[in-house]
Amino acid sequence: MEAATEYDAIIIGSGQAGTPLASALAQAGRKTALIERVHVGGTCVNEGCTPTKTMVASARVAYLARRGADYGVRTGEITVDMGKVRERKRGIVNSFRSGSQERLEKTLGLDLIFGEASFTGPKSVQIKRNDGTVTDLTADYIFINTGTRAARPVLPGFESISALDNFSIMELDTVPERLIVLGGGYIGLEFGQMFRRFGSKVTVIHSRPQLLAREDPDVAEEIEKILREDGIECVLNTKPTRVAQRGTQIEVEVPTKDGPRQLWATHLLSSIGRIPNTEVLNLKAAGIAADQYGFIVTNNRLETNVAGVYALGDVKGGPAFTHISYDDFRIIRTNLLDGRKATTDDRLLPYTVFIDPQLGRVGMSETEARASDRKILVAKISMNQVARALEMDESRGFLKAIVDVENGQILGAAVVGIEGGEIMAMLEVAMMGKLQHTVLRDGIFAHPTLAESFNKLFADLKAIKSHEAENASSAA
Repeated sequence: MEAATEYDAIIIGSGQAGTPLASALAQAGRKTALIERVHVGGTCVNEGCTPTKTMVASARVAYLARRGADYGVRTGEITVDMGKVRERKRGIVNSFRSGSQERLEKTLGLDLIFGEASFTGPKSVQIKRNDGTVTDLTADYIFINTGTRAARPVLPGFESISALDNFSIMELDTVPERLIVLGGGYIGLEFGQMFRRFGSKVTVIHSRPQLLAREDPDVAEEIEKILREDGIECVLNTKPTRVAQRGTQIEVEVPTKDGPRQLWATHLLSSIGRIPNTEVLNLKAAGIAADQYGFIVTNNRLETNVAGVYALGDVKGGPAFTHISYDDFRIIRTNLLDGRKATTDDRLLPYTVFIDPQLGRVGMSETEARASDRKILVAKISMNQVARALEMDESRGFLKAIVDVENGQILGAAVVGIEGGEIMAMLEVAMMGKLQHTVLRDGIFAHPTLAESFNKLFADLKAIKSHEAENASSAA
């Protein structure tokens, strides 16, 4: 039996934390092994951000083409070539993936190994290489960045139907005639609206009373209104009781107050959540703690209960966003290579849901702020009060910001509107700089731009006491 190969660091998974970390460690003189099961780049590049946003762009072109007459432009009949949409998506994914892999393979001191890793001890792993060979590695530092995958619902009949997930739906070469989406979260809504714009009849089934359960009710209501305007049926506050394949059709039964209702579709997308890729890691061999769902437990420095073993990105649970994964990498780099003490404490959580118009979110929601011990101000204006949005004929949605009465700083924001993610990012910069909201209220922004909306947004604020204070006042 060959002796295990010794490294300074082993990274399992080449996602948006593992890839830059591997390069940083190797360039710092640490002998590093990066283990990847399938493709370099992780979920983001291969089946998440990159391909989905590429296809969202294609869907928006179809949407605008159909609206040509609204702008005085005659376009004629609009058809969608899903084969071409898929080809464009694949081309961009392959470009991103191959570019990352090429850079890794050229990095001195870094070995990129394709295979499946499992722990054999707290400082050792075994690699079943894709070429059939087996390799044992050891290192003082091990980093887990294996990500997540789509969860499958526990639903009678589900295993017998040809259901789609977030990856397989992007490989379709024809537009589904009818699409049912199970789950009204971020992923489900992006795909639901995308395929509605491609030409599918779409129904979204969601188990909660509102879409996007973590958002404020007014945000969820506005998004539901927009989706319904786009022709999407939203069936809320219910769960399917069974599904069945009937030839080329899929039957989904949902309970209603009037009895069972049968919904029919040619295609079904399951988008009910994500589960961690940890089952083959043999965490027990290393003594690494995980929660009941398999997510790895870490402290605020991303270290597991085993010294020298860290988890980064989606596999540790919490916010499943590429930029959070990349920030995890920066925390590790700062602490391990720069000798400082970075943590995950109090980091802002910005994100954008790429429906159209977008939802940009950062910081506290109004619901969270009301439940705190703060006295807050709420600023809110409709996008139809924004000149630039009207000029573009993109006036759906609203801007909302939560302000702390004591210091005038912005606690959080939600922007449902054209380029909502970009508008949110400007508010995030103000939060990072701890600017008072009056700086944006009184700022001079070029006219006509979307940023100009801040003048109006912060012009008239309504003071709102915290939830506890409101209850005490009512009791008095």
